[in-house]
Amino acid sequence: MAIELLVTNSALVVQGDPLAGWRGLTAEQRYNEPGAGSVTLTAYPEVMAQLQPGNRLVVIRDRKVWMAGPLEVPQDYEWDLDSNANPGTVTVSFTDDLARVAGYLTFPEPGSAWAFQNPTVDLVRKLTNTSETIIRTLVNENCGPGAVVTRRIPQLVLDAAAGVGTARTLSTRMEPLLDACRTVAVPDGIGFRTRQAGTQILFGVYQPRDLTGTARFSAGLGNLRKVKFSLSAPTATSELVMGGNDPAQQVGAGEPANRRAYAEVTSGAQADWYRVEKLVQASGKSNDDGELTQEGLLALGNDNPQASLSTETVDTEDLKAGRDYGLGDKVSVVLPTGLTVLDVVRRIQLTAESPDSGEKVTAVIGNGDTTTSRSLVGTVRQLAYRLGQIESRG
Repeated sequence: MAIELLVTNSALVVQGDPLAGWRGLTAEQRYNEPGAGSVTLTAYPEVMAQLQPGNRLVVIRDRKVWMAGPLEVPQDYEWDLDSNANPGTVTVSFTDDLARVAGYLTFPEPGSAWAFQNPTVDLVRKLTNTSETIIRTLVNENCGPGAVVTRRIPQLVLDAAAGVGTARTLSTRMEPLLDACRTVAVPDGIGFRTRQAGTQILFGVYQPRDLTGTARFSAGLGNLRKVKFSLSAPTATSELVMGGNDPAQQVGAGEPANRRAYAEVTSGAQADWYRVEKLVQASGKSNDDGELTQEGLLALGNDNPQASLSTETVDTEDLKAGRDYGLGDKVSVVLPTGLTVLDVVRRIQLTAESPDSGEKVTAVIGNGDTTTSRSLVGTVRQLAYRLGQIESRG
């Protein structure tokens, strides 16, 4: 399959000829988070002219956009006297357009600019709808066409609604936008992504598929190269969620201040292992709309015993990424021991050494070795949230 690299500006206008003579390309798609990629080029003047701040890189595989998004490191230049490439080389790091969305916070009053937010109370934005509608609303009003002009991402529009997700409630205030989206996406197992279509960046929500009966990886099928599997005890089986209204925050009309609310969410793993309790703080939230239960389910995602599965798969003629399976889909991995593990495709990486050397596509299924770091991220986020609560009371 042919791979083509183009550079566009923020309005998606192509800036020059396709990049030639590239090497060491990696372009990794990630489930419900921005992707990442890099490529090395010879630093010809016409190439350097395209690699400017604010521009984007578009990776086209088999005439379809594989990944497209802003240049994070437009120019990492290197030259030495012994180099065969007289102009030197430049390595470019890029991401996908979901990174633009990730750069925003959830304004409590998204219809107003920052300087005109409510000066007397710490409002909390409360949304009740299906999880898909909540996610689309958050993106639209904070960085999409419905946002104030200064916060709109150029060319970003909402994709067609998929009609997925169940009824949810979300309370959010000055939270990273993608974190708020994941809060309602995770319990329903839905995904969200950006994709380039013509001169537009489409943000959409989708329902991953259960392909465990058709998308199978094993050594015998020739599409499983490496596998590492481990099982660890839960760090919590009972999430004790404590919420309620803070007197420093205005949640909704008629809701009394200092009202505490409690919910317990228990994992089915408790019967297999043992009971481990963990306190989850959810200030400003009640369980009237299931918000505390939702917070408990999110916490279990980090604390449950998880089969840490790290794989290296490859495309075959019978099973190809993007054609037969995609991010978020549940697939089957048959271990050499005979055990079959069913898990979600978290990452899909495209690599190619040069335009003429062929390509390799690998998938990461399950959490892999990211389990610990995911837990650490959750801890850091919780700490930051608590510090924010302290500051708002001060």
